[in-house]
Amino acid sequence: MFEQTFKTLDDIMFQEPGCNSELDYAEQSSWMLFLKYLDDLEEEREAEALMDNTPFVPLFEPQYRWSAWATPKTPDGKPDLDNMRIGQDLVDFVNNDLMAYLRGFSSATDPNSIQSKIGQIFGEVRNKFGNGYMLRDALDKIDELNFGTQDQKSELSDLYETRIKNMGNAGRNGGQYYTPRPLIRAMIQVVQPQLGETIYDGAAGSAGFLCEAFEYLKGKATTPDQRQLLQRRTFYGKEQAPLAYVIGLMNMILHGVETPNYLRTDTLAERVADIEEKDRYDIILANPPFGTNKNKQLQLNFPVKSSESAYLFMQHFMESLKGGGRAAIVIKNTFLSNTDGASIALRRQLLADNALHTILDCPGGTFLGAGVKTVVLFFERGKPTKDIWYYQLDPGRNMGKTNPLNDKDLEEFVAMQATRSLGDKAWIVNVDDLDEDTCDLSVKNPNTPEEAPLREPEEIIADMLARDAETAEILQSIRGML
Repeated sequence: MFEQTFKTLDDIMFQEPGCNSELDYAEQSSWMLFLKYLDDLEEEREAEALMDNTPFVPLFEPQYRWSAWATPKTPDGKPDLDNMRIGQDLVDFVNNDLMAYLRGFSSATDPNSIQSKIGQIFGEVRNKFGNGYMLRDALDKIDELNFGTQDQKSELSDLYETRIKNMGNAGRNGGQYYTPRPLIRAMIQVVQPQLGETIYDGAAGSAGFLCEAFEYLKGKATTPDQRQLLQRRTFYGKEQAPLAYVIGLMNMILHGVETPNYLRTDTLAERVADIEEKDRYDIILANPPFGTNKNKQLQLNFPVKSSESAYLFMQHFMESLKGGGRAAIVIKNTFLSNTDGASIALRRQLLADNALHTILDCPGGTFLGAGVKTVVLFFERGKPTKDIWYYQLDPGRNMGKTNPLNDKDLEEFVAMQATRSLGDKAWIVNVDDLDEDTCDLSVKNPNTPEEAPLREPEEIIADMLARDAETAEILQSIRGML
């Protein structure tokens, strides 16, 4: 229904000098989509207020509604050419008037209100269209998209997910926006969230974990109270990067979470020692960013000091989990074996304070363009680890852009994990068998056949000489036959 609209929108942005990459395409389409969504939502709210005979309080002043400035229409539904802005007039209005008005919403007192979300988004987003005629074409295309029915929202969310996936393939920084959805779904199936539990991602990016968890749970919410619980008191996310935050917020809205508890903040700026029970969650699903964090001041917020961002996030997640809470965290596989003090200390804490029950070893190519191998740690807070079930994922092919990870690749893992079955790719390690000094958790499949030992150089040379002699004898025989 809307796929061609998205393609045409991409063609328009491709011609706009201010839009240079998939990241720009996503950002620019996101702010326009968001305002169109809010305009459709205003119509729904106004209709509901009329039916309930209650006052309707609009979000926007009349002149800033999408239907007034972006695509004004005459009473018969045709474009109002007399009042429609084009060219430089349109660019000036958006840059100098509209954006300033929307940024003013940041003063909203409730951080989870839709007003606050508007202020947070437009406090960061900038219009990159310099050509007002291109912007006019883009607005007209966005106006063709409707959020009126669940089917329309579902299609838009699928198309938006594809856009995020393309961002994930857009160079070395794209990975912060996209964790493969089949991997997320498998993690959720293992953790098995229940209605009424709180679900948190402190490095939410494009909110893939929260959106997939919503998809997993929404069919279980069958009453108005349950649906309200799912909408307002289930999903919680934090993200620092402006573009990732905007995209994550829009992604959650398109999936059906209308006012997400999704904050733009630096998770690592929170002191671990200050986390109280009210700040904890039943479930944590996350893929924290890998890489060096050179901010020494931030490291003071954590008991184990490290310049590796993922290690700081791990401490935050372990402390943010309720007693008995469950977590599934993606992390570089080097975490399992590094011998520096921080790695050993974190592994020791993980094993002592949590039941690390499963480690999923992901093959190279799981994260397109990331260039690192990863594992997924599954653990439960409140009791020490007794043994760990390992599973070595092997799709039987080299993965890449044209053959990425899919749900079928993970079916066996999910099925075997439920009973912790053993097999060629699955085994159990008792915690008592780990090295006490290093707590090394390396993936070492005991079922892999040992490679034949390397031969001594003298043996190889003797074999080569023997083969040369045999070859010479054969050639001499052939010469005698000529």
